[in-house]
Amino acid sequence: MSSPLDTVVIGGGQAGLALGYHLRRAGLRFAIVDAHPRVGDAWRQRWDSLRLFTPRRYSALPGRAFPGDPDGYPGKDEAADYLEGYAAHLDLPVHLNCRVTSVRPAPAGGFTVKTSTGAFTGAQVVVATGPFHTPRVPDFARKLAPHVVQVHSSRYRNPAQLPAGDVLVVGAGNTGVQIADELADHGRRVSLSASTLGPVLPQRWLGLDIFWWCTRLGLMSIGGDSRLGRRLKARESIIGTNLDQLMRRVNRLDRAVDADGPDVVLADGTRHRPDAVVWATGFRPDYPWLEVPVLDERGAPVHREGVTTWPGLYFLGLPWQRNRGSALLGWTGRDAQVLADRLSVKAPVARPEKPHPPRTMGPDSDSSVIMRSPR
Repeated sequence: MSSPLDTVVIGGGQAGLALGYHLRRAGLRFAIVDAHPRVGDAWRQRWDSLRLFTPRRYSALPGRAFPGDPDGYPGKDEAADYLEGYAAHLDLPVHLNCRVTSVRPAPAGGFTVKTSTGAFTGAQVVVATGPFHTPRVPDFARKLAPHVVQVHSSRYRNPAQLPAGDVLVVGAGNTGVQIADELADHGRRVSLSASTLGPVLPQRWLGLDIFWWCTRLGLMSIGGDSRLGRRLKARESIIGTNLDQLMRRVNRLDRAVDADGPDVVLADGTRHRPDAVVWATGFRPDYPWLEVPVLDERGAPVHREGVTTWPGLYFLGLPWQRNRGSALLGWTGRDAQVLADRLSVKAPVARPEKPHPPRTMGPDSDSSVIMRSPR
């Protein structure tokens, strides 16, 4: 078991690294643990053509600019390499291939974090694993015939991965419409299933990126509990995909509600018979290793701006944790700074006592340095 730390950060993605930057500046003893072989692997594992919505000037973590054209849009491998270079540049204490198996309160206070490579003890724990945990696929997917190829969007890489014939994309958030658009670009026969389509935001407006406008108008700082925040949370905006053009190239279907052998059953009672299905149906939270009662009945964390009711346990990098930008690469550093300030106050860092007046040292006197007990 390692020496006791002030903070153990679980997750070495953008949120965990941004927090590491601020913890290092605060002088805290910390470790970042991550299950992947390389920093940035969560980005490398996404589909080949993925590009960020945010230009490089809005995709940087604190302390280091994102290299390249500030108005250009980096690909997913470039984002991964940026994170890897960020951790190396700052010499952050990232422990890779280190899968967490349990987090539980320690008898003497703080937490014990057991991993595949050993155990850590920390006065505080920050869960910075982000929102993409276990792929969410509807239960009725099991009822599809075996010859229908099924892949969740997290496992989709490119059109060549799918068989010839009709591809049904279920889910019309940003991921779903981007995958449908790519498949259509490659001449595939595509059907898109969703109950509704979200509001569309252009990637650029009047020559400026949409995030320039959102930043200037204060939209990225809107809290989730505000009236506008609640409306924005309820319907995901589609950014940069021209839905009018896409709808002319794909077969628009109602929401998928069931399956029966080779058919997907739709909410309007019709059936569709695809050769392959891409489930762009999102993710569900999954913290099987978290042995602290801070999760609701769905397994999602119960928190207030990342702060749980269990002393010393925090979350970082969740969507709408503090505002609209909380889970985005270029904005998570702001939440990280707020949390690091809190951690710095709570950290049990030993501090020397104020000097005492000189005193006569008797034969049984203790001349060791007096230190305040950790608290």
